[in-house]
Amino acid sequence: MKLYNKLVFKSDFSKDGKPNPSEFTHQIGAHKWGNREEQYYTDSLDNCFVKNGKLHIIAKKESINDTKYTSARLTTQDKHHWTYGKFEITAKLPKGKGSWPAIWMLPDTIRQYGWPKCGEIDIMEHVGKDQDMVHFSLHSQLFNHIKKTQMTKFLKFDSVSDTFHKYGMIWDEKHLAFYVDDDLTASFEKKAGFGFDEWPFDQPYHLILNIAVGGTWGGEIDESMLPFEMIISKIEVFQ
Repeated sequence: MKLYNKLVFKSDFSKDGKPNPSEFTHQIGAHKWGNREEQYYTDSLDNCFVKNGKLHIIAKKESINDTKYTSARLTTQDKHHWTYGKFEITAKLPKGKGSWPAIWMLPDTIRQYGWPKCGEIDIMEHVGKDQDMVHFSLHSQLFNHIKKTQMTKFLKFDSVSDTFHKYGMIWDEKHLAFYVDDDLTASFEKKAGFGFDEWPFDQPYHLILNIAVGGTWGGEIDESMLPFEMIISKIEVFQ
């Protein structure tokens, strides 16, 4: 794997209030997002805010436009994107059945190709029904969760909802490797003969941070555990 040590992006959580608009855009609405999710994403401070140097994303019981829950989904699309590098996001994850937080990436070509052909990189996914089990996955046209062929690995870690952990990825022309607290957890390799349908990971990707509620994977929602909260203390990208 390549070594990346030039800092090219660092989150600015210095000002309380809304996330820095030069870094993130809110995606808004209740589009089910391909997974029959039950939340409505807003740009409200009730669902997403910066306080004391940390970014908070909160899913709560609140009715908007026939949905029962609200949450937030932030993206760097059209603001910041990267091809290859080292990515480190320090976060504390929500707890409770029905919570589905994710730190992940999509390419700018999603508008051209759609999903899954465009590709998807999941740096961290967690579902509250399987507490402390963290998933690392890649999706492409030929390898994706619809076909149950995605490149994936999952491991259990202690107290992901009680303490901060660093979720990292190193990405170069031939590999995508995932780390938790600097320990290697999963590594996937571009094999000989792979083309775009197998390995669309040679193009610019942007970062997404969100908490989904319910859906095909999030499952049954334990409302007694609401609100669900993900707290992010740092995001850094090196190239």
